[in-house]
Amino acid sequence: MAKDYKDTLNMPRTDFPMRGRLPQREPLFQRKWEERGIFKRIKERKAPLFILHDGPPYSNGHIHLGHALNKTLKDFVVRYKALRGFRVSFVLGWDNHGMPIEKAVLEDDERLNDLRRIKKDLPKELKKKIEDLLYMVKRTRKLVAERGLKDLEVKRWIRETSRRYAEVWVEIQKAEFKRLGVLTDWEDIYLTMDPQIEARETEVLARFTEEGYIYRGYMPLPWSRESQSALAMAEIEYREKESPSLWFLAKSLDNDYYILVWTTTPWTLFGNRAFAFSPHMEYVLFRLPDGKVVVFSADAAERITESLGWEGEEVGRKRGSEFENEQFSHPLFPDRASPGILADFVAADEGSGIVHIAPGHGKEDYEVGRLYGLEVFSPVDEVGNFTKEADEQTSHPLNVAGLSIEEGGERAIERLKERGTFVKLGKIRHSYPHDWRYKKPLIFRATSQWFLSLDHKDLRRRALRAIKEDVRWHPPESINRIYASVKERPDWVLSRQRAWGVFIPSLVCRSCGWEGLVPEVMRSLAEDIRSGNSDAWLTEPLQKYLPEGFTCPECGSSDLDKRYDILDVWFDSGSTCITVLKGRNIGYPADVYLEGWDQHRGWFNASLMVGMAHEDRPPYREVITHGFVLDEQGRAMSKSLGNVIPPSYVIDKYGADVLRLWVASVEYTQDVRIGDEILKRVVDAYRKIRNTFRYLLSNLYDFTAPLPHSDMLPMDRWALSRLYDVSREAKDLYDRYEFNRLYRLLYNYVVELSAFYFEALKDRLYTWAPAGRGRRSAQTALYHILRELTLAFSPIIPHTTEEVWEHSPFRDEAESVALAIWEDLPEEFKDPALEADFSAFWRMREEVYPALEVLRRDRRIIGQNLDARIELRPKEEYRELLGRYSAYLPEIFGVSQFVITDEPKGDEMVDGEFGLWTVGHAKGNKCPRCWMWWEELEEGEICPKCKAALAGEDLLR
Repeated sequence: MAKDYKDTLNMPRTDFPMRGRLPQREPLFQRKWEERGIFKRIKERKAPLFILHDGPPYSNGHIHLGHALNKTLKDFVVRYKALRGFRVSFVLGWDNHGMPIEKAVLEDDERLNDLRRIKKDLPKELKKKIEDLLYMVKRTRKLVAERGLKDLEVKRWIRETSRRYAEVWVEIQKAEFKRLGVLTDWEDIYLTMDPQIEARETEVLARFTEEGYIYRGYMPLPWSRESQSALAMAEIEYREKESPSLWFLAKSLDNDYYILVWTTTPWTLFGNRAFAFSPHMEYVLFRLPDGKVVVFSADAAERITESLGWEGEEVGRKRGSEFENEQFSHPLFPDRASPGILADFVAADEGSGIVHIAPGHGKEDYEVGRLYGLEVFSPVDEVGNFTKEADEQTSHPLNVAGLSIEEGGERAIERLKERGTFVKLGKIRHSYPHDWRYKKPLIFRATSQWFLSLDHKDLRRRALRAIKEDVRWHPPESINRIYASVKERPDWVLSRQRAWGVFIPSLVCRSCGWEGLVPEVMRSLAEDIRSGNSDAWLTEPLQKYLPEGFTCPECGSSDLDKRYDILDVWFDSGSTCITVLKGRNIGYPADVYLEGWDQHRGWFNASLMVGMAHEDRPPYREVITHGFVLDEQGRAMSKSLGNVIPPSYVIDKYGADVLRLWVASVEYTQDVRIGDEILKRVVDAYRKIRNTFRYLLSNLYDFTAPLPHSDMLPMDRWALSRLYDVSREAKDLYDRYEFNRLYRLLYNYVVELSAFYFEALKDRLYTWAPAGRGRRSAQTALYHILRELTLAFSPIIPHTTEEVWEHSPFRDEAESVALAIWEDLPEEFKDPALEADFSAFWRMREEVYPALEVLRRDRRIIGQNLDARIELRPKEEYRELLGRYSAYLPEIFGVSQFVITDEPKGDEMVDGEFGLWTVGHAKGNKCPRCWMWWEELEEGEICPKCKAALAGEDLLR
């Protein structure tokens, strides 16, 4: 009976499980990181500081995959910087104020319903908070119904209920971010509703007021009828909209002709105060068959006459400049006249080349109207209904007071028909500004608001220079988006007419109507806010904050009152570079801001303006931008399509590390796709990586100490030279935030190891002397590979690498992989000559391996490569190389016998780049212990190599 040598082999063994069971295991590692204060130790290191300033998500609803993408990318950066020895600041923040939360408090919405549905599954303390919140919502709505929104006690209830609502969602989102594996100090967060932050924000506003940046203006602004507030640029998105396409005439009061005018907003005709012509354009006088002469752009004459079905003849031409100051009948009211004015923005690509001007309803109209001293008239209220002023301007009213702008627009069209000046009404689809929260079209309405001037003290110019000279942008082309956004944006409208936010503590004089901001008042209020009373402006008397003897600067009256506008939420988040980074003595500027590309108009932009105005330098050194998350078909996720994938679905099914590996695998600077088929491929990649870790651990169970580099065998020194390159490139890709390329580098390296090196090592690891040089050399290489791969993958799949770390021979280096230091490998590992040699060997393998495959698969001459014999007549230029490595060739090629000969013989022949190859079955007998074939071996006997191994020695043949 043949002897069983199994117990004499060094078979792999490890407690590291093959199956990850990530959904069950990951929370254990997250608890470890939190309970042992891993991140607290990182942020308290005596080391150079790295700051990643977290752009605050809105505390309203569950996180979505966009949040998961964002926070995971940030975690990659934070964990990598910690590995490189930095003291890292990463304070998670939340944006708490604003209309969506206020709306949820005042009207049922899906997120409030979410809370009702999920509260039973939440911890007892959070469940109680939700029950208290639901009671407060009910009470607040009752008060609103009884007293209205302007009542100060109602405002206080709205604010307190909104605060409770935000607190609940912060707790829920915090748990969801934890489950992603985000590494931070969960006790050290920032909330824009924190009284300390609100107080600092009020002081920032006071400083900007002192320095002349803040002014009160009456002008048309984008207005949301749903939120009943003006909106800033960052709160606007453009969507397709169908609008009326109205053509009408206006009679010249100085000449015997009409002008042709086109508009898509008939309701703004109530605010008409002029008609604009291009000073550079030529206009045709066109006689219709009924004798009526109509004026329109000569450049658009063919398009216009064809579109309107007009026939007639040209009877004259005039330059646009000739219409200046000419009087025309008002479109709607025969007792009013509107002058002709000149404007460079008038074009002939659509419309008639004559523009109806309503200074109260459009930015360009307002600007040109200022030049001509036109009245800024905007007879529309907060909800988009006409006010009585629309009728009071004329003795021929249309009685639109109280009607919606849509209803008023219909009456305007009827009036045109009555007057005989109606030409045509159609429909047009065009891109139009919408409220980004409600997805509803905006109107432009003139109101008095507080603004931050972007051109005071050259703020815009300084910001544009900083964008080009002081900040690195990733990807580089993203600079174009932020540059255009800053260059084109109007002055920042800061005020909102709502309750939930940081108050703008402005004063109004009851005697003369003066409105203003007083820095002393603002700073005094800030002290009360800092003490914890965020509602102080509501609850405390004005006299408490006024400087002694203060009176109205316009009329001297002491009859003053408060206004209760709040600050734009983008000022809340934009000023965190001051209120958090400087206010908490973290440091200014941050090293990195990392958000979605939409934040070039949002947080990046707002932060830049606040930072430049306050510090005269940008708040960030580097800005990284990512795309949006789409489904597998490239569609945006929406409930209507039924394609929304919540992060919890991926985590509960596959684990956070799989979701994180997906983040690393995609080109995040563009829009990215996710779905079950994509995730299945990621799972396959994860299994490959996990099995690689398991292979490495299982062959290091008895590893004691690394062998000196000079004592290692050539193949293992080659492996370390290759590792040196991979490690250096991985760090370089981390430094450049190129995570997709990093993932491909590491994954391809794992595949390469499995396909070549690991396969070649099996005999040496399993059958050689346990403590001999050959096996220890292999183990030394595997030790370094394991350590580098663990560290390189740890920012990406931290739960898995934490588990690897706990099973590894280097676990005593640090309590957690997150606390380890990823140093550069020794220079002695790099051996270009050795790499060149083995590069040739790998190419030789690729040349001869197809023949081995034929022997195994097609001809069944061999069962495995160890059954094979390779003979080679090498080309002359490769003889010396092969001779130097003759003892290692069987291992390199994974066969039992490799022979250099002038007359190769075998079952398959390959005439290739390196010489003439033959492959066939190995000669002699197979060793029953290592399964390699030896020519001089008696059947049943073990080979000389195995005899040496059993004696504790190595034998290189």
